[in-house]
Amino acid sequence: MSRPIFEVIATSAEDAVAAAAGGADRLELVTDMAADGLTPSVGEFARIRAAVHVPLRVMLRDRDGFEPGDLQGLCAKAEALRAEGADEFVLGFLTAEGELDLPAVRTLLEAIPGCSWTFHRALDNAVSRDSVRTEIDGLPGLDTVLTAGSKAGVASGMDVLRDEVTRAGEPGFRQRILVGGGLKAEHVAPLKAAGIDGFHVGGAVRVSGWDSPIDPGLVQEWRRLVG
Repeated sequence: MSRPIFEVIATSAEDAVAAAAGGADRLELVTDMAADGLTPSVGEFARIRAAVHVPLRVMLRDRDGFEPGDLQGLCAKAEALRAEGADEFVLGFLTAEGELDLPAVRTLLEAIPGCSWTFHRALDNAVSRDSVRTEIDGLPGLDTVLTAGSKAGVASGMDVLRDEVTRAGEPGFRQRILVGGGLKAEHVAPLKAAGIDGFHVGGAVRVSGWDSPIDPGLVQEWRRLVG
């Protein structure tokens, strides 16, 4: 297995510098974690891009929940971020019924041609994981699926994650699994033993939750744990 990838959520340039200093391989850039992570401003992206030299995946999401909201406005934000140099993104939409909103996903992808992207934890909130994974398979640029295995988090989704990693290479399961959403240190060893090689954290590298900055020492601890 290749060296595991370790991704950290950053909400500011200061976060980004601390995460990179601690050994993060890649950053997921968001704002407003009270809404579970929305699209950052172009200005903040530019500051982060100037401050660090690790890959940056930018969240494309304008509201809490997984419906697309103002899709036209979101496309405009994506195009502005792309013009500023963003070339990796995080996105994914569901209908009100919990099914994949494939037209919305395709519309947003048209605004970021040629970019790599992650389908985020909308997967964990869908009525059918297998249906979503089948439908997104083959979308241009998709290389990662961020998932806890369960809407309730990693602790509840371990069996699903173990099962899905055994299906790697099958249609719908060709993307790298990046595990995040309630990921704790004690989950890492069994996930690695199962073949998982992608780990994603946010609050776990902050001393006092989202109101505190990233602690580079905690990032280092996770980097050593992940391998």
